[in-house]
Amino acid sequence: MATNRIATTVWNGELIKGSGEVALQSSGIGTYPVTWASRAEQANGKTSPEELIAAAHSSCFSMALSHALTGAGTPPTRLETKAEVTFQPGEGITGIHLSVRGEVPGLDEDGFAAAAEDAKKNCPVSQALTGTTITLAAELA
Repeated sequence: MATNRIATTVWNGELIKGSGEVALQSSGIGTYPVTWASRAEQANGKTSPEELIAAAHSSCFSMALSHALTGAGTPPTRLETKAEVTFQPGEGITGIHLSVRGEVPGLDEDGFAAAAEDAKKNCPVSQALTGTTITLAAELA
């Protein structure tokens, strides 16, 4: 069964001086302010498209890695994933770096790195972002 998730943004004014609000409607967990400055300079309590992509990517990757490890008979105790999305004004998103640290009883570093690489390639968000360079660092705790 397919699912749809919905977020909406209302933007007011021009790009540089304007502002908007992003509402996560499917979950209803909140509405968040967004500005050009929060995207191209400092966040200052506001979000950006890149932060939202980072949230989506880190959670999708973690789910894919957990599923693969469990399927291989080595379920993780804990995975901590950070996604860093780099945005360059005038160029766009120039890369995403995933870092994962895992507690996986019965698995060595090479096995964990291989599973993490596979999850990086195959999680649905990674596949949606194939036009972007995605790098990975994986280590066991």
